[in-house]
Amino acid sequence: MTPTHFNADLHCHSTVSDGLLAPAELVRRAKANEVDLLALTDHDEIGGLAEARAEAAAIGLRFCNGVEVSVSWGDDQTVHIVGLGFDAAYAPLIAGLAKVRGGRDSRAQRMAAELDKVGIHGAYEGALKYAGNPALISRAHFARYIVELGHAKEVKYVFDSWLAKGKPGYVGHPWATLEDALSWIRGAGGIAVIAHPGRYRLSKAELHEMFGAFKELGGRGIEVISGSHGDDETQEYARVARKFGFLASRASDFHGPGESWIDLGKLPELPPDLTPVWTELI
Repeated sequence: MTPTHFNADLHCHSTVSDGLLAPAELVRRAKANEVDLLALTDHDEIGGLAEARAEAAAIGLRFCNGVEVSVSWGDDQTVHIVGLGFDAAYAPLIAGLAKVRGGRDSRAQRMAAELDKVGIHGAYEGALKYAGNPALISRAHFARYIVELGHAKEVKYVFDSWLAKGKPGYVGHPWATLEDALSWIRGAGGIAVIAHPGRYRLSKAELHEMFGAFKELGGRGIEVISGSHGDDETQEYARVARKFGFLASRASDFHGPGESWIDLGKLPELPPDLTPVWTELI
């Protein structure tokens, strides 16, 4: 088995953040899909790792700790940094993530107020019904409520119409700084990876600036293969990985059946000349 043929999926979500499956269910689905290495990367939350790890050990699936940290970058742009293979007991990471999560409820209430102005009423209560916990409420929970009301057929189409920057339900929010996110991940012994770079509404120059800052702060990887990347994005971020010397990651960003662009482990292979991030995780 060559490194690029290894079926790693290093970005997915459970009910502990905005996924549809509990951590143990997610692990079982990954095993059924012949995933060789799984990382659970809930948003700003590591509360599902113990359950996922225990289930992975019980059924014989390699597992590594993961998290997706929300980061503010530039002019009101949110980017996501995935941490992999870290010590989940590292106190500064735990405290930092708690602080980031602390802003979710107030942002959700502001989002609901904006949506109310365009005729989507009761959005906070509707999103909270899906989230279950105000500290975990996210745009995905609002998206499910908007689908429930019949304004869209599928969650994956809601963001560009309602929740992305410039749309009626978008509310900016100060998340972690890039420096803080990388200090938490690196301090915990983990590897920092830029998540789904093709999704950010940044110019090539702005992306280049972010990649450079990320590397200077000790960032080491980039998601070349992502559930939201097409062939063009894959080729582009393979070039970025070569230019900056980044490790390459492979990630579905799976949230649940029927909501995600691709299922766990059902991803194309990395370009063979790149160094996979999992070579340092197994």
